[in-house]
Parts: sequence; C-alpha cells; structure tokens
Amino acid sequence: MDPIKLLIMGAAGRDFHNFNVVFRDNPQYSVVAFTAAQIPNIEGRRYPPVLAGSLYPDGIPIHSEKDLESLIHAHRIDQVVFSYSDVSHEEVMHKASRVIARGADFRLLGARTTMLRSSKPVVSVCAVRTGCGKSPAARRIAAILRNEGLRVVVLRHPMPYGDLAKQVVQRFASLEDLRRGDCTIEEMEEYEPHLVNGDVVYAGVDYERILRQAEGEADVILWDGGNNDLPFLVPDREIVLVDPHRAGHERAYFPGEVNFLRADVIVLTKLDTAAAEQIGAVRRTIRMFNPRAAVIDTAMPVSVQEPERIRGNRVLVVEDGPTLTHGGMSFGAGVLAAQKFGAGELVDPRSCAVGSLRQTFADHPHIGRLLPAMGYGSQQIRELEETIQRVECDLVIVATPVDLRRVIRIKQPTCRVTYELEERGEASLREALHDFILKAKRHA
Repeated sequence: MDPIKLLIMGAAGRDFHNFNVVFRDNPQYSVVAFTAAQIPNIEGRRYPPVLAGSLYPDGIPIHSEKDLESLIHAHRIDQVVFSYSDVSHEEVMHKASRVIARGADFRLLGARTTMLRSSKPVVSVCAVRTGCGKSPAARRIAAILRNEGLRVVVLRHPMPYGDLAKQVVQRFASLEDLRRGDCTIEEMEEYEPHLVNGDVVYAGVDYERILRQAEGEADVILWDGGNNDLPFLVPDREIVLVDPHRAGHERAYFPGEVNFLRADVIVLTKLDTAAAEQIGAVRRTIRMFNPRAAVIDTAMPVSVQEPERIRGNRVLVVEDGPTLTHGGMSFGAGVLAAQKFGAGELVDPRSCAVGSLRQTFADHPHIGRLLPAMGYGSQQIRELEETIQRVECDLVIVATPVDLRRVIRIKQPTCRVTYELEERGEASLREALHDFILKAKRHA
C-alpha cells in the first residue's frame, strides 16, 4: 500500500516531537510538510535531514499555516495532525473544519503515543494557559528537590527558533552557555532563572536524545512545560497551574484541559490579585471535574527595586511577550507593580512600534498600552530595543522573567519587577511531593 500522506500543523515544538516519536522512521507515513503558526518567522525553513531520518534525505519543508488548504490540495494530503498548544477548543475545531472541508482527516495524538519513558523519576510542571506562573512554580519545585539532596536536571519544553540542525540537543549550565547558544529573549526568560539557581537545563529538538543525555547527570528530571502543552515525558507526578484571572479557561483551551484533567496536583496561582468570585469558580470546577487532585493555594506578590521611583510618573510597562500574545492576558506583573506603587500614567507604545512589533499589536489588540517583550530572533530584539527608545516616558518598568537591561540598551531610567511563588494555606508543595521524593531517593 502507498504510504499515508501526512501534514503536521505546528509551532516549532510539539510538531517536531510528534514527528520524531511517531512518524520519523515509520514507512506507513509520508510526511509532506509542516505548517507553522503562533511564533514569528519560523516558516520558510526545512526540518533538516540530520533530524528527519533516512526516509527524508532532503529534510521536510515548513510552510506558513495560511497555506494549509493549498498544501492539502496540491499534495492530496490524507491526514493532518494538529500539533501545537494554547488554542481554544473553538479554534481547534475551526482548524479541523478547514482540513475536513478539503477532504483530509484531522488527527490529535495522545499521551500514550507521544510521551517518552525515563529511567529516572519525573515530575512535570505544566499549566492550563500561558502566563499562569509556571516558571516560578518550577523554580520552587526544583528548590524543594535540591534541598532534599537530589540532583535536579530541568528539561524545558522546546523553543527551537533558530538553526534546527544546531539545536538537536542543547545543554545549558551557565549564563555564558546562553550567549554561545545565541538564545532568543524567550529562551533566556525560561532558562536563565534555573541556571542562576544552579540547575542544569536541557532543551532542543530531539527529546529522546535529550532525555538520555540528561539522565546521565540527574537523580530526578523536572519537566518544565511550555504554553499549556502536555509533558513529553511520562510523569510520576503531574503538577498543573491554574490562573483564576482566567477562570473557565481551564476547560476551554487545548490541551490545557487535558492537563487539568490529568493533574495529580493543581496549583492555584495569583490568589493575591484574583477576585473572590474568580477563585470560587475555579474551585468549583476542580471539585466537579478533577476532585482527586490535591490543591495548593499560592500567591505571586511583585517586588520592585526602588518602588518610590514609580509614584506619579509616566511609565512604559514591558511585560512577558507570550503571556500577552497567545496567552491572551491584558496585564502582567508590570501593570500590577504600576498600580501598587502609584504610577501616574501608563504610556502607550503603539505609535512608536517598529517592524514586527507593529504587526504584533495589530494581531493582538487586547494588549493595549503595554509593550510585549517580543524577541524571537536578533532582528526582533533590535526592533524591541528601538521601540523602547522611541517612547517618551519617565521610567521603563521591566517585568520580564529575564532582565532585559542585560539584553538590550534602554536609554530611559528603569526599574525591574520580579515575582516568586508564595505558598498559602495548609497544603504545601513539599507535602504534595513527599512520596515522589521518597521514590527519587530510593533510585538515587
């Protein structure tokens, strides 16, 4: 029989993993192309032969998702596999309708098919949406494990936005490694805090190879998820974050709802800023749809160096990019700090935006007067720097996980906003990890 002609819809992450573990060496399928969405400038590349395997000696082209229908028609595609995350259920089905209307089947791959099994205990930290506070939660969990004398190695959800052939397996143990790896702002935001705390971070494209190398220096593997994707590894303990600011989203986004239903531990975040009715709605949803999960209450109070500089001033707030864009948030830690410490005005940066940032504002009008720290490549980082320099303001509030002042030149006065997870209530993460820690120590 002729192989099934396949197209994989992705965003430079889950799509490549699904190909590697399900389709790469499978002669029953012929993967004609990937499509790309969500992330700027990731189409127009090829999945390289070094990763594609012997069935694809020329690699596999990566097209824009806007070409979906024409690709199905031109190549008589049999199946389309949806392979990216943080998309509303409605939007997933709109994409399915586009595929089915052109005659192809629409597929979703599940956990059993795509999760790798580790020889070391694995704890996963995921979320129901981008921007729930997963990064500080992952750091807190890593610290708990480290304090128990366990060697923690972090496997981060992929962000291969550059030369894929050079990103097969990436190991970061120092800030200098980030520079040598030519990391984007988005990568630095996720890797740097772990490195500062002394944990080694692995990332890249081929997670079978990444996992096997990481196992050689770990007592435990911490899966640090991205967007609201499922873990790539079989977890011994699944910890999932829910942000009450977006109450209801835990059941309205894919695959965030899958994480929500699978969770052993649900961490409610930002309880210091969410409204009581929002918090109550999420608690009711947990009781109804995942009552077996342990629930940990947490806050994420913001801290500012020299907060008196904010009061009464005209401030430009620079927030985490993905949280505002496909995360759908209209504010972040920077806005909370501006409100808490009495900023006089949030300066609107939209008229000063240059290059791709103009398109970002057009695509995400809910962002309003905030500046998302978009930095998916050197050109976009330069555009971010120029945009900030063009804004007339008294102060730039830098509320990104990585300190932007080390990455770009900001001519205006600045202050940095930071935030960490603060546990509240009787249940604790340490208690939730008790059995996992005992297992890990037996294996160490």
